[in-house]
Amino acid sequence: MKIAYFYGPEDVRIEETAIPEPGYGEVVIKNKVALTCGTDLKTYLRGHPLWIPPAVFGHEASGVVYKVGEGVEKFKVGDRVVAHNSAPCHECIYCKTHQYSMCENNLFNSGAFAEYQKIPERIVRQNMFKLPDTLDFKSAALTEPFSCAVYGVDESNIKQGDYVVINGVGPIGLMFVKLVYLKGAHIIVTDASDKRLELAKKLGAKDIININEVSDVVKAVKDCTPQSRGVDVAIEATGLPRVWENTILMARKGGLVNLFGGTKKGETFTIDCQLFHYSQLTIKGVFHTTPYHVERAFRLICEGVISADDFVNNEYDIDHLVDALESHRTGNVIKNAIIFE
Repeated sequence: MKIAYFYGPEDVRIEETAIPEPGYGEVVIKNKVALTCGTDLKTYLRGHPLWIPPAVFGHEASGVVYKVGEGVEKFKVGDRVVAHNSAPCHECIYCKTHQYSMCENNLFNSGAFAEYQKIPERIVRQNMFKLPDTLDFKSAALTEPFSCAVYGVDESNIKQGDYVVINGVGPIGLMFVKLVYLKGAHIIVTDASDKRLELAKKLGAKDIININEVSDVVKAVKDCTPQSRGVDVAIEATGLPRVWENTILMARKGGLVNLFGGTKKGETFTIDCQLFHYSQLTIKGVFHTTPYHVERAFRLICEGVISADDFVNNEYDIDHLVDALESHRTGNVIKNAIIFE
């Protein structure tokens, strides 16, 4: 089979290797679709602490069960499926306190950029799903990122009628928009891309602000709220410290700030201590997702809450994975798809 290996920054090679064999409880999937995402792009450009070269990568895919290992009962050869990229241990202190995204032994799986992919037993048990006949492979492959957005919204305590700003409307930010819209909130979005801002408006944003067209983005956001007091909930989805700082400044007194976008190692941000204290802000980081939210995300996709029509742009074969990543790098697409025969 063909598989992509990451050897270092901007060094991705397509190689031939044997199709994996499933062990006890494991499943081998013949991938039909794999999607590019921001994490894949970061890995391609600068590496990633989870993947030491040479490493397989890619983590958003769906396909057909090719072979099942001993002990697998929920799936059979030929089933159309999607598998999430992780599963917690349910045994460490964080799992016992229901903080599954903090699991000390969280099992991460990669290798979506390959014709076949082996799914570990723990993920098969917890986070793998059969696709209904009505669900296409591209939309199913959105389960992993969408589950992160579902978790992020759940952690943001958004109420009907709240004013919510979402800073950055890449794939995750756009998913936030759709989910927050379903909460009945007034959504403000900021970004530098008119194309993404227009899609955010289609998905439910009320006010769109191009950061290149305003001199003070914090003021522009606050001016969209009653008495310019600031938003009830401010969400950051870029992973840039300067945007973290602006996001905090957009919240009203007593507001909640969700710093969702992951930054580079060693980066820091500053906050006015008096503002933090006397405005009684709640500021939280939210990372990854949980099995509960993965299942929720999959069901929402099955119900058509989001679809590949809005999130997936161009198609490539595995031999042109680098072209797909370079296209993603331009910012002119939301995601690209790798299509397997």
